[in-house]
Amino acid sequence: MIALTLAAAVVVGMTLGLFGGGGSILTVPLLVYLAGVPVKQAIAMSLFVVAVTSAVSAAGHARAGRVRWRTGLIFGAAGMAGAYGGGLIGPHLPETLLMVAFAAMMLATAVAMIRGRRVTRAVPRELPVPHVVAEGAVVGLVTGLVGAGGGFLVVPALVLLGGLPMGAAVGTSLVVIAMKSLAGLAGYLHSTPVDWSLALWVTAAAVAGGLVGGALAGRLDADRLRSGFGWFVLVTGVVVLVQQAPL
Repeated sequence: MIALTLAAAVVVGMTLGLFGGGGSILTVPLLVYLAGVPVKQAIAMSLFVVAVTSAVSAAGHARAGRVRWRTGLIFGAAGMAGAYGGGLIGPHLPETLLMVAFAAMMLATAVAMIRGRRVTRAVPRELPVPHVVAEGAVVGLVTGLVGAGGGFLVVPALVLLGGLPMGAAVGTSLVVIAMKSLAGLAGYLHSTPVDWSLALWVTAAAVAGGLVGGALAGRLDADRLRSGFGWFVLVTGVVVLVQQAPL
């Protein structure tokens, strides 16, 4: 099962590198159902995996000039506050509630990926800081609670609220995801132990996938890939919901 877990982690990393989000939604299910990690530990571990993978993938986008640091740091700082709060609250909630919430997040992610990012063309303008802070805090809270990066929410927000072009929104999203995932992990570590040996192996596999995804970005039919992956996430989310249904 470890080999299968690592292979799945590579896919998570590739998706993050390609789309700036989406793949992290699979990290918790692969840790719970493939590696046999308890739910709350899986959420904490996924936050570490996603933080490191996003940071490494963001470095490649930054070298290509696709990161808007001012916007990303403002959004990310607000997200860190929300994620830290979610990381403190999450360990005290029932595991079934967390997995149902996570499955709902998976379904929302799947719909967003299947439909595609149908956002209006970005027009550079003055950054509406209050809106970005509020959006960042809400997305961060969700990240901290269920361990998902929330890139499918961050990218459209950066386009619509921050006026970023899509390429810059993807790169900036990875910076935001890394920041708030670390904050959520800090909240969880107050009361949740982590198997660091497994976490490091999964992270290494995800980072390798992220580097491949970043290299492939722009060379593949991203819309077709995103739609296909969205359907996969949709099916996985339904399976998770069925697993949590009372017998």
